[in-house]
Amino acid sequence: MFISISTTGTAERPATDLGFLLHKHPAKVQRFSTAHGVAHVFYPEATDTACTAALLLEVDPLALVRQGRGKGRGGSPDLALAQYVNDRPYAASSLLAVALRTVYRSAMKGVCEQRPGLAEHPLPLRIELPAVPVGGAEGGATAMVGRLFEPLGWSVDAAAVPLDSAFPAWGDSRYAKVSLTGELRLADALQQLYVLLPVLDGAKHYWVAPDEVDKLLAAGQGWLADHPELDLITRRYLSRRWSLTRLAMERLALARLAESDDREAEELDNAVDDVPETETGSAVEAVQAETATVAVAEKPQPLAVQRREAILAALAETGAARVLDLGCGQGELVGALLKDARVTEVLGLDVSSRALSAAARKLRLDRMSERQASRVRLVQGALTYTDARLKGYDAAVLSEVIEHLDLPRLPALEFAVFGSARPTAVVVTTPNVEYNVRWETLPAGHVRHSDHRFEWTRAEFTGWAEQVAGKYGYTVTVRPVGPLDAEVGAPTQLALFRLDNPASEGSATR
Repeated sequence: MFISISTTGTAERPATDLGFLLHKHPAKVQRFSTAHGVAHVFYPEATDTACTAALLLEVDPLALVRQGRGKGRGGSPDLALAQYVNDRPYAASSLLAVALRTVYRSAMKGVCEQRPGLAEHPLPLRIELPAVPVGGAEGGATAMVGRLFEPLGWSVDAAAVPLDSAFPAWGDSRYAKVSLTGELRLADALQQLYVLLPVLDGAKHYWVAPDEVDKLLAAGQGWLADHPELDLITRRYLSRRWSLTRLAMERLALARLAESDDREAEELDNAVDDVPETETGSAVEAVQAETATVAVAEKPQPLAVQRREAILAALAETGAARVLDLGCGQGELVGALLKDARVTEVLGLDVSSRALSAAARKLRLDRMSERQASRVRLVQGALTYTDARLKGYDAAVLSEVIEHLDLPRLPALEFAVFGSARPTAVVVTTPNVEYNVRWETLPAGHVRHSDHRFEWTRAEFTGWAEQVAGKYGYTVTVRPVGPLDAEVGAPTQLALFRLDNPASEGSATR
């Protein structure tokens, strides 16, 4: 198994800088042990104008068979079945990808302590792979190589290897001789090879476990999310394990949203509380305050339940059959809507992939009947951006959502919901900050949840609701939710928006 990496240079920037980047001296032949054999690194040429580093992986077939018996983390069942006739000791595949990561680990990270800053410069690179297996490729082996590498800036020269040059009528094999030319950072080139070699093969020599998602996202940082063959790469790298593929796609989508918001992914993916029940402190007190039980009539009832019932009652007034739950969290409202026979479709949207996963588990989407499952869909998205998936619905719910946005971003949400999606009705709930003095566990001056960016008085919320309604052609009524206090009002406030002329709006959008 063989791969060479070549570059050119000048007297001012010698090509032998490649040795510093790879952390391998051009004057030495070095040997490295791997789980499946021995890797050798040597330099066929090393001058100021041209330098080539070659990696030769000698695979031990017996070690390969021993490691590949049965399922589990130790090996691949495909390899165990094919132990007698096996191309893996010879063709560039996941074995070579693992060897690259083992031998060139520092180079793959872009670390070069001896020459600070050198790893950040793109180099004119040429990568040669004499035999690359390409499995299940539409359009042939050479077409697949181009689809994967050309969008990354590589010029690809790929030629199919014949089954037997003595018998041309037999046609081509599933192998390709590949040459890649481009100007990239060496670290980027190695990361791309680490991911795409097993993708081309369509198989791995070891059992694919959940930690492969972390490896894929780490190696694909900066290039994978925007690749036109993202779905194909993710699916084949994870050996078509659909649960892992879905997880990887969700994390990539979250990373894109975080980047567009100039925030960390962890900040957005915070809808599922990580605070253990045994802990104490402001975070728990905030949750207690928000979910505290209050006495209503003769039966105590949590405020969250009262809020949900108020939302369902408001939706019933509108007669909505197709409903959006925007910021659906862990799916409590979605579950309640599915129990209402009048509701024919529910779309739950949240920026947090963890919340959506929790919602799917709570709703038992994987166990639903086909008819019930057709009524519900959970999708990831940000409410500060317009989204064509949200158009055409009867009603939208923003339950305890707006207070999680920074105030300067609130107009973007207003336009995305009221201006672009334009459902016939919108229900918005938010805390009444005046009521906070009634929460004994909430310190004075604190908001109810650590992630709340603001909390409004009744006058502030009513003023906002009327301004939005007037701007986007809705009428609005504001009502209290929860026990009504004569001095500070109710703990939650609800606004019901109705489109002024839904008939003409519907005809205009059809």
